[in-house]
Amino acid sequence: MSNTRFATAIHIMTLLAKCPEEWLTSDWIAGSININPVIVRKELGILRDSNLVISRQGKIGGSQIASDPAKIKISDIYKAIKNSEVLGKKNQNPNPVCPIGKCINENLKNLFVETDQLVVDFLGNKNLKEFADQFK
Repeated sequence: MSNTRFATAIHIMTLLAKCPEEWLTSDWIAGSININPVIVRKELGILRDSNLVISRQGKIGGSQIASDPAKIKISDIYKAIKNSEVLGKKNQNPNPVCPIGKCINENLKNLFVETDQLVVDFLGNKNLKEFADQFK
């Protein structure tokens, strides 16, 4: 991924894991990450849709982690926010007359799928509690 979505999501989830009893606001979370609260709300929505976060609105609103951080795999967070391939994008219009160009994307597809699975498997061996415990 060439964007910061994973870093933002793991930051959010780490904050929630470290403060499991508190309802953290998007403004507070945004202050920790030093980004716009709108971006935090967008990522919280995605994490909520993946059942990793619960939220409530209003004066006493905010977000909390949805389950025990030891049960949340880093791969769960990765899969929730993943919006691009680890290796980037394929070329959109390779030359169909070229012997390489006409079949490059099919071969890249296999490479991309295998690489993504390696990442998911690696992150699946790590949980949020272990990650969050690095921060005292």
